[in-house]
Amino acid sequence: MPPPKKLDLIPEDMRRWLAETLAAEGFGNILAVTDALNSRLAEEGVEITIGKTSVGDFSKALKDQREAFALAETLLSDMDIEAEGELHKVLMQMIATSAVHMINSVREDGGHLEPKDLMSLGRMLKDLMSSSGMREKLLADERARVAREAREAALVEAEERIEAVSSEAGLSPEAVATLRREFLGLRA
Repeated sequence: MPPPKKLDLIPEDMRRWLAETLAAEGFGNILAVTDALNSRLAEEGVEITIGKTSVGDFSKALKDQREAFALAETLLSDMDIEAEGELHKVLMQMIATSAVHMINSVREDGGHLEPKDLMSLGRMLKDLMSSSGMREKLLADERARVAREAREAALVEAEERIEAVSSEAGLSPEAVATLRREFLGLRA
């Protein structure tokens, strides 16, 4: 089992500070942020030194996460339910691609995937698939509602036309009832 990452060993408030500082710096200026972090750790009495590569990787992950949230928020704000279903398909493809990259990376490094990482990936896929299924059901329900409303509107229009034509033609109430029953499936 590989040793834990040094960033995972620092106090939570330091990780929060690091995330806020990186965001304030536009996810750049890694050397200065790394120096500031190590100074803060030393002041707090934490005997860990964090390298610029770790801070750079953390910065990249934060930036990617922020961009993904911003993209999702932008897409979903103007999106109808059908487009949301398409977004779920794209997200599934992105996650599958990420999983392949993760597996290839582990294979190239000669390591192995941690059970925790596999479980997280599996849970993420399961949740997204479940969400996608719910979206598909909502989409189907929405299509059924639109079709039902269209049928109801067509029936109302047809009934109004029958009334208008039957009164112009001077048809008896029995004839009108027969027309309704035969052509519209309505009861007199």
